[in-house]
Amino acid sequence: MSDKYETGMKTRRKVLGDAHVDKAEAGKTDFDQPFQTLITEGAWGTVWSSDEITHRERSMLTLALLAATGNFEEIPMHIRATANTGASVTDVMEAFQHVAIYAGVPKANHALKLAKQTYKEMGVDL
Repeated sequence: MSDKYETGMKTRRKVLGDAHVDKAEAGKTDFDQPFQTLITEGAWGTVWSSDEITHRERSMLTLALLAATGNFEEIPMHIRATANTGASVTDVMEAFQHVAIYAGVPKANHALKLAKQTYKEMGVDL
């Protein structure tokens, strides 16, 4: 594997945790191997591995972008990742308030519903 892939895998594990990455890796097939390499090198090895902004800030941006674009299925994963990135419950609420103003209340409302459910599963008292 490339250096970018190795860097990406380290960052992915740091942000998402070993259990999540191990489960994803176990489900990988020859069919989706090229896609997995792409996201590991691009998203994790380039974007998330950059030192220009913190992982906390990236969490907030990622959650806001997922909600704003209606890609709700990854919100729980990225809420769980906040335990590793340092993004607080308040940070997440602030990000979703931006979504409400700039992308729509229904999207922010659904994202908040998913966040509340995920925080509850994590044992976070809201």
